Amino acid sequence: IVILIMSKVHCLTSVQKIPLSLEKTWEFFSDAKNLLTITPPFLNLKVTNKVFGEEVYAGQIISYKVKPLAGIAVSWTTEITQVVKEKMFVDQQIKGPYKLWHHQHHFKSIEGGTEMTDIVHYRMPFAPFGDITHQIVKRKLVDIFTYRFDKINEVFGEWPGQKLNLKID
Repeated sequence: IVILIMSKVHCLTSVQKIPLSLEKTWEFFSDAKNLLTITPPFLNLKVTNKVFGEEVYAGQIISYKVKPLAGIAVSWTTEITQVVKEKMFVDQQIKGPYKLWHHQHHFKSIEGGTEMTDIVHYRMPFAPFGDITHQIVKRKLVDIFTYRFDKINEVFGEWPGQKLNLKID
């Protein structure tokens, strides 16, 4: 008898309004080089391959070294699997620390700027033990997306009255 134990698929959702046109917002977020700008220094993110193109495209591969926990370096490779210009793109982990990592980036023009929504579905590795460490990982993801929210506000200006809108289940 084989018993398969699967960890839960968690969902992180973040919504941020940016006082910048959709075109300019897309230009920034669809350029992989700008990932370094919005990633917290404590992750020590390094892109390890030559990234082709100034804008995301389906099939684009990006490899990184990152130190998410306790300064331990982890290799992470993602593929851009879907792109709809100025609307959305998806990066999906091919190799890395998660059993599943599927990150949707959505962009919508609104009065005064752009609304950006991130939806990340992820599953911890090593079920059921990965679920035990989820609280640590969840705190780290909150730290990462909080940094990102603050950095985007610093770079593009703050949307009046906006607070961090982040949910993880």
